[in-house]
Amino acid sequence: MAENCIRKLTVEVCDAKNLMPKDGQGTASAYAIVDFDGQRRRTKTIFRDLNPQWNEKLDFLVHDADSMAAETMELNVYNDKKTGKRSTFLGKVKISGSTFVKAGEDVPLVYYPLEKRSVFSQIKGEIGLKVWYVDEEPPPVPAPEKNDAPPPSATTEEKPAEKEEDKKKPEAKEEAKKEEEKKPATEEAHKKEEKPPENAPPQTPPPPSPPPPTEVQHPPIAQQKSTRNPEKSLISENSKHMEIESKLFQKINSGKADRRTTAFDLVDPMPFLYVRVAKAKISNPDADSSFAKLVIGTHTIRTKSQAANREWDQVFAFDKDGLNSTSLEVSIWAQKKPKDKDATTADEISAGTVSFDLQEVPKRVPPDSPLAPQWYSLEGEGSPGNDVMLSVWVGTQADEAFQEAWQSDSGGLIPETRAKVYLSPKLWYLRLTVIQTQDLQLGSGSEPKVRIPELYVKAQLGAQLFKTSRTNAGFTNPTWNEDLIFVAAEPFEPFLTITVEDVTNGHSVGHTKVQVATVDKRTDDKSEPRSRWFNLIGDQETKPYAGRIHVRVCLEGGYHVLDEAAHVTSDVRPTANQLSKPPIGLLEVGIRGATNLLPVKTKDGTRGTTDAYVVAKYGPKWVRTRTILDRFNPRWNEQYTWDVYDPCTVLTIGIFDNARYNKNEAGPTKDKDVRLGKLRVRLSTLDTNRVYVGTYALTVLLPGGAKKMGEIEIALRFSCSSWISLIQAYANPTLPRMHYVKPLGPAQQDILRHNAMRIVTTRLARSEPALGQEVVQFMLDSDMHMWSMRRSKANWFRVVGCLSKAAQFARWLDGIRTWAHPPTTVLVHILLMAIILCPHLILPTVFMYAFLIIALRFRFRQRVSITMDPRLSHVDTVGPDELDEEFDGFPTTRSVDQIRVRYDRLRALAGRAQTLLGDLAAQGERLEALFNWKDPRATGIFVVVCLFASLLFYVVPFKAFVLGSGFYYLRHPRFRGDMPSVPMNFFRRLPPQSDRIL
Repeated sequence: MAENCIRKLTVEVCDAKNLMPKDGQGTASAYAIVDFDGQRRRTKTIFRDLNPQWNEKLDFLVHDADSMAAETMELNVYNDKKTGKRSTFLGKVKISGSTFVKAGEDVPLVYYPLEKRSVFSQIKGEIGLKVWYVDEEPPPVPAPEKNDAPPPSATTEEKPAEKEEDKKKPEAKEEAKKEEEKKPATEEAHKKEEKPPENAPPQTPPPPSPPPPTEVQHPPIAQQKSTRNPEKSLISENSKHMEIESKLFQKINSGKADRRTTAFDLVDPMPFLYVRVAKAKISNPDADSSFAKLVIGTHTIRTKSQAANREWDQVFAFDKDGLNSTSLEVSIWAQKKPKDKDATTADEISAGTVSFDLQEVPKRVPPDSPLAPQWYSLEGEGSPGNDVMLSVWVGTQADEAFQEAWQSDSGGLIPETRAKVYLSPKLWYLRLTVIQTQDLQLGSGSEPKVRIPELYVKAQLGAQLFKTSRTNAGFTNPTWNEDLIFVAAEPFEPFLTITVEDVTNGHSVGHTKVQVATVDKRTDDKSEPRSRWFNLIGDQETKPYAGRIHVRVCLEGGYHVLDEAAHVTSDVRPTANQLSKPPIGLLEVGIRGATNLLPVKTKDGTRGTTDAYVVAKYGPKWVRTRTILDRFNPRWNEQYTWDVYDPCTVLTIGIFDNARYNKNEAGPTKDKDVRLGKLRVRLSTLDTNRVYVGTYALTVLLPGGAKKMGEIEIALRFSCSSWISLIQAYANPTLPRMHYVKPLGPAQQDILRHNAMRIVTTRLARSEPALGQEVVQFMLDSDMHMWSMRRSKANWFRVVGCLSKAAQFARWLDGIRTWAHPPTTVLVHILLMAIILCPHLILPTVFMYAFLIIALRFRFRQRVSITMDPRLSHVDTVGPDELDEEFDGFPTTRSVDQIRVRYDRLRALAGRAQTLLGDLAAQGERLEALFNWKDPRATGIFVVVCLFASLLFYVVPFKAFVLGSGFYYLRHPRFRGDMPSVPMNFFRRLPPQSDRIL
């Protein structure tokens, strides 16, 4: 966009639905107020209507187009009361500027649910909006009108402008009366200060003040007010800047400033020696090319070779802690082609050297401006007239030149070792509804029809293929009305292929292709996408027309496409940007370093080494640190930030050994990166605005068992700007609205999740440098659906752990009823009597008891668990064969004997589960048999007991029955028998269905 373009934002307030009645008569008179970028607009009032329709367009001027994405538009809906009374709040909507679309695109109508202003507000309903912006070119400056009269002086030329302004004054008089009253006085002051030109005639009135700059036609009201009084607008603008600066100063002093400005406050500063070599002047006319060589102790590096007197403009960053010298030497070398044509190397001639003492190198800390390069004279033989332009300074990893510099600790300019940020592709659900087909050409007319053909529809998008159910063609048009859902990633695949297949002969009836770029997008279930007819193409020679098919295709923007395991998801926002809410906080992660890493490969065939890097994933953003070569205690000290939209999400951090680069060869190798461990952090377990710094163990599961690979040191901070938004997030549904309005089945959701994982893995593997498939799969846990004996045991013991609390309570209750501790049993008798006599105190007592117990446990809360728990994972309770089974692929690649042993083990385990399921089913069947007269005598006894029980409860008060039942249950052991109770004996004698199973 050109700098002189004017950006205008248009908000079309269409309608609202199901508003909360607030006028005391079951209705509401609603109007909307929209605030954006310091401007406010208001719609008209729709009286006595809970579903008002405005259809008004409100225009706003965007003062800074570059920062529009960071702005937030707020819309408030009020109930318009009578004059003199305050309007009642009906709800609000906040929309981030990053969701605005440009005019010319398909601007959708989005219904936003109205939000509460406070926790106690009673709000319901939704409002439909269309928001777009347009970039307009300013109109050209109108040329002055031509007159036949001689050209007047400067004062006479300004008269038409004054007349035009006088014409505009009555029109704007109603909008700004106060400014119109002040304007004549201001003009008079300007007229007194200015002098008329010497060549002006005496009868000409004194000239007015110089005309203001050229205005845009039909400017916004805010601009019209500011141009009428230049002095007042200047004063108000200066006061506005002073107010912003004072607020920013207060935020900085209170520690609440935006932490994006301090990008490295969670990590330690790492000193680097920076050398920027710009260019050189070489007086040798025979030099064809030149290069610079930097020498610091044992470190030697040279720039790229350029033509003589051409610029290099390269930056080198040396880890200052790893330097073994106190001086830096920069030498310039000239190259000329050898006279001998058979020679392979060029002749190198030294053009001089310049030395620097590292103790005197200046320091630079951002936000200081970059250090300007200077000319230095080269010393040495043949160096007269030779100069080099360079700059040397000491900085940290926060320096702007660090990311593009040659780095000594990561191997230089190797792409595979550089720090990068990746973004997952934007994923959509593509819904294909197959309705019916018509005019199908099923075979030729000469072939006899043996039977009615069976048809199904097959659709393919990329590598995804789904089929409908089979249906008989018959004498009517085959109808399916089935939905096939695909995962589509931007940029989309070019075509969606739809094929009609005949099952009887195994041939294709015809196919058609749908351009995915032309598919409609929808954000909710209120707008039904249009259906379309497509001609089916058969064999190009025999059947160019094979019928037609009726389908409905749309891209679902109201869903969130899950590309992670459900229990470790990091993003739950819908695909459509219009439905996204503003972030509620900021997550900052400082990757400080690692210690005691184990060697995973050999270097030079003599010693072990590790080239470690870290990958962190939250939402669609992936970050990858630089690779620190050949160190068991690497220090990265890199810091990254993410916007947080939901606190109940998970951050995943993994550390790997880089095996995709080769320092001695030109290109990367085909080896896979080795995983060294993984951490997960659930944001809901972190305190807000608190820094967590710690060292956590790295454990990786190998076929030989769990192995500790080292430790990683990270720093975390979850900053929240609004406590109300954070608390309201816990009341919102976990997934977007479409997941509950039109839910997807569990099996279908699982298939779509794995398709999304496959797409993300493929796209990131095609980046440059690539993020390997093994890295993405390890971070996304793509193998969680595979069978594992270890995971099955872990999940079983997790269930047992949850039920252990209930078992502990049952044991405590059994100790009470058996009088194991008589004083406690006596107190329980007293408590039972108090509950029976005062039943209204049951719920207050329970909740007060829960409040006290949970509040006292706050002091003894556990530390935030970040590391993987080997004990919870049961890595030590499984054998080598079970671990080997977990790492085995699908289908298996093991021998027949190993498969037989594993199958027998699985059968034994499944037999226990089968018996348990049978016992559970028998209890339900006994209860069903009691009500269905399966055993007439048992049901008759139960009917008679129910009759006497009804008469007994009619006579005996309920409190007396509960009190007596409690005393009977808590009776002393000397009044108990050793045999089971009569109701238990009666229930166990009821007939189950177990005897009827083959």
